[in-house]
Amino acid sequence: MPFEITEELVRFLMEQNKKQSEQISELTAQVEALTKKIEELTEQKNKNSNNSSKPPSSDGLKKPNKNKSLREKTDKKQGGQQGHDGHHLEIVGEPDDIKPVIPSRCKGCPNWINCQGNSCTGEKRYVVDIEIKQTLIEYRSLTITCPLDNEKLKGDFPETINGRVSYGNKISALLVALNTVGAVSTDRVKEIAGSILNLPISKATIVTMVSRFSEKVQPVLAVIKERILSSPVVNFDETGSRVAGRTSWIHGSVTSMYTLLGFSKKRGAKGMNEVGVLPLFKGIIQHDCWASYWKYDVEHAVCCAHLLRELNGIIENHPEQEWASHFKTLLVNMKKTKDVSIINGEESANEHYLEMYNEQYDYLIKSAYEFNPLPVDNESGKRGRKKKGKIRALIERLDNYKGAVCLFFNDFKVAFDNNQAERDLRMIKVKTKVSGCFRSEDGIRDYLAAMSYIGTAKKHGKNAFQAILNVFEGNIFYAIEE
Repeated sequence: MPFEITEELVRFLMEQNKKQSEQISELTAQVEALTKKIEELTEQKNKNSNNSSKPPSSDGLKKPNKNKSLREKTDKKQGGQQGHDGHHLEIVGEPDDIKPVIPSRCKGCPNWINCQGNSCTGEKRYVVDIEIKQTLIEYRSLTITCPLDNEKLKGDFPETINGRVSYGNKISALLVALNTVGAVSTDRVKEIAGSILNLPISKATIVTMVSRFSEKVQPVLAVIKERILSSPVVNFDETGSRVAGRTSWIHGSVTSMYTLLGFSKKRGAKGMNEVGVLPLFKGIIQHDCWASYWKYDVEHAVCCAHLLRELNGIIENHPEQEWASHFKTLLVNMKKTKDVSIINGEESANEHYLEMYNEQYDYLIKSAYEFNPLPVDNESGKRGRKKKGKIRALIERLDNYKGAVCLFFNDFKVAFDNNQAERDLRMIKVKTKVSGCFRSEDGIRDYLAAMSYIGTAKKHGKNAFQAILNVFEGNIFYAIEE
C-alpha cells in the first residue's frame, strides 16, 4: 500500500522540525554559555600574583612558578654583582674588653708565665654584642625660699613624668618600634619587652605610648603633606584592613622621600577626599587605574606593572591572543630604552623612539580590536548591554588611557610602576596578619601617623629607632632634617 502524504502529515512534520530547531538553538546557546563559564572559572583558578592584581599573600602555599616573574632573564649570576658596594659589620669605637687567645698547647703549661712576656699580637677578631641594663633615675623637686620676696618656689617635674614611677624615653621608643615597625601585637610586645626589661608592662601602656607618639608627630605630618602636595609626581594606592569589626581603607600618598598614610571607611573618591591630598594636588598622580582616580582633573600615569600582570594572564589562559605577548614586549622595550637613556644622561626620549613606539602601540591596539570584536546582541530578550569580557575591557582601557600608559616614557619623572606606593602600604598587610585587626579607629589612626613619620625618616636615611627616640626627646622634625 503506497504511503500517502497528506496535508495534516506535512503540518505535523513542519511543527516537529520547528520544535527541534528551537531545541537545537537552546542547546547550542546553553553549550556556549557553559563553555564560556568553564573558561572563566579556569581563568579564575589560574590567577595568581604574577598574572593578575591579586596580592602575593593570596597565592598560599602553592607559590607561582618563579620562571614567570615579570623580570626578564639576563646573563647575570645570582647574588651580588662584581664591583658592588658590600655591606658588613663595622667596628665603631674602641673595644670595651680585650680577651687574649693563647695557643692550645700553652693552656695549663707551667712555663706560660715566662712565655707570655714574649708573646705578640697576631690576627684580631671582634664580637659585637649588647648589654641590657635597667637604669633608675630619681627626680627631686626642690623647694626654695626666694630671698627677694620670701616666696616659696617649687621645682616643676618634666611634663613626661606625670606619676611616681614613669617609663623613660628609650623604653617608650622600644615599645613603639616593636608595635609599629616590628608589626608585633600588643600581647607579644608585652611579653617580649616585659621579659627583656624585667618590667610589668601592660597592653594599655603600649597603646598609650603609640598614641602619645602619634600626637607628638602631628606637626611633622602637616609639613610632609605640604611637601607631597608640592611634588611634581605622587604615587597613590589604597588597601583594606579590618578596623573595629568592619572593612576600612588605608589610602597612601607617597613619593621617594615622603610617606603619608590616611584612614577612611570608604575606598573610592569619598575616602580619597576625606584623606585630603588628592583634592588639593595639581601635579601628576600615578595609580593602578582604579576608576575613582580618574574623577580628579589632573595628569594621570598608570602603573605598567599591573598591565604586565594582566597581559600575563591573557597569555597564559588565551594563547590565541598573540597581540598580548607583543604588547608586553612593547612595554618592556620602552622601559629598557628609558633606562638606557637615563644612564646616558638624557632627560627625555628622542623623537625616533617616540614615533616608533607610538606606531607600534597603535598597530597592536588595532590588531587587538580586530581579534576581539564587540559581542553581537542576540534576541534572547535580556535587557542591558552584553558583557564585553575582561580582554575587550583591557583593550579599551589601553586605548582610552594611552597617554597615561605611556607617560613614564614621555616624561622621565614618572616611574614605570606604582611600586613606591605599594611598598609603603605593605606593612599594613603584615600588621593585619599578625594582629588580626585594629580594634578602634583611634588605634589605626595612631598607627598610620607613626608609620608615616617612620617611613619618611627611613627615606631620609634615618635609623627607625633613633627617629622614634628623637620624637620622645623633643626633636620631632628629625625625620625630615637633611
